[in-house]
Amino acid sequence: MIATHDTCRFCQTPLEHSFCDLGMTPLSNSYLTQQQLERGEAFYPLHAYVCSECFLVQVKEYELPQNIFGDYAYFSSYSDSWLKHCKQYAEKMIEDLKLDPSKQVIEIASNDGYLLQFFKERNIPVLGVEPAANVAKVAEEKGIPSLVEFFGSSLAEEMKAKNMQADLLIGNNVLAHVPALNDFVKGLKILLRADGIITMEFPHLLQLMQSYQFDTIYHEHFSYFSLLAVEKVFNAQGLKIFDVEELKTHGGSLRIYATHRENAQRQIHPRVLDIKERERGLHFEELGGYAQFALDVQQIKSDLLSFFLDCKKKGKSVVGYGAPAKGNTLLNFCGIRSQFLKFTVDRSPHKQGHFLPGTHIPIYAVEEIAKAKPDYLFILPWNLKEEIMSQMAFIREWGGKFVIPIPELEILE
Repeated sequence: MIATHDTCRFCQTPLEHSFCDLGMTPLSNSYLTQQQLERGEAFYPLHAYVCSECFLVQVKEYELPQNIFGDYAYFSSYSDSWLKHCKQYAEKMIEDLKLDPSKQVIEIASNDGYLLQFFKERNIPVLGVEPAANVAKVAEEKGIPSLVEFFGSSLAEEMKAKNMQADLLIGNNVLAHVPALNDFVKGLKILLRADGIITMEFPHLLQLMQSYQFDTIYHEHFSYFSLLAVEKVFNAQGLKIFDVEELKTHGGSLRIYATHRENAQRQIHPRVLDIKERERGLHFEELGGYAQFALDVQQIKSDLLSFFLDCKKKGKSVVGYGAPAKGNTLLNFCGIRSQFLKFTVDRSPHKQGHFLPGTHIPIYAVEEIAKAKPDYLFILPWNLKEEIMSQMAFIREWGGKFVIPIPELEILE
């Protein structure tokens, strides 16, 4: 456990105002082997704060990024709907920016090549930066060149010196994972060509709060962004956010478009102003706007526990679908272990045969659902519920039902 800072990672204001305290949990992606079950397990405070100056919601840093992301269990290519989303994005950017073989696309946190493969298919030069060697290896096998490095201003300077600057610089669901936020965004500016474009996708704090998505809070997510807060971070490094899109991914995300402040070709779109005004209307620039969330989370916990206790009392079986990081926050915070959830399944072979951190619920292959014939299938990656319910429609043959935990407990036949 490393010494953590008690100040805002953007503006260094002391962190004194609680947003949501989720107790003590292990790292959400620290899946366990059978042998590791016999050893001690590290638990860390999972307490989100809101900065009283810039209103960035954040958790403190308790573990080095190298120990979280150096060998990673998340592979992006195991969600069909996510791959469809990425292909549509690639096609849109190729058309909008008129990308061709003379351009360079660079992705930060490129994972297993899930996105860059769609640019490569169109003969557009690509380069990934991915700190997890085991994940980058899969991308390399797809022909996606990858630097196995943590990104920041120092690496960006090295890349720029080798003429590795980007015409399109991408970061999907990485900005929240960065403890050294200012240095990371400084690196983006260094790596971007004079007329280049940055796009970043991340869960939108507005959606997190309105849909009670407390399970998206975990140690690997250091920051939780409103548009108001992220604009301040980018402005501080000489980057302007000129456009924004609201996406349905991950329960509601933003895709921001940024460029160098001095790039006069890109004017600020009315969508940027509209979303900022909505956030101001919800008091996102006042501490009072953040006060209710923790109380709502406690009600969800109570409802979920009541459901599992009722199933136990009636002899109904419940198994899980998915082993996402968010599911580990939910299960640990609510105290749901194998006496309530017999097992969970996951499509990723990298998770199968392991156990969930903290709760020690076993992870099996998806085929186990048909064998077990549970009364209820508890969908942990609730943001993919349509995809999962379609794949698992056969549970209705024996009267099985689907359980969605967020934004509120919902049972679907």
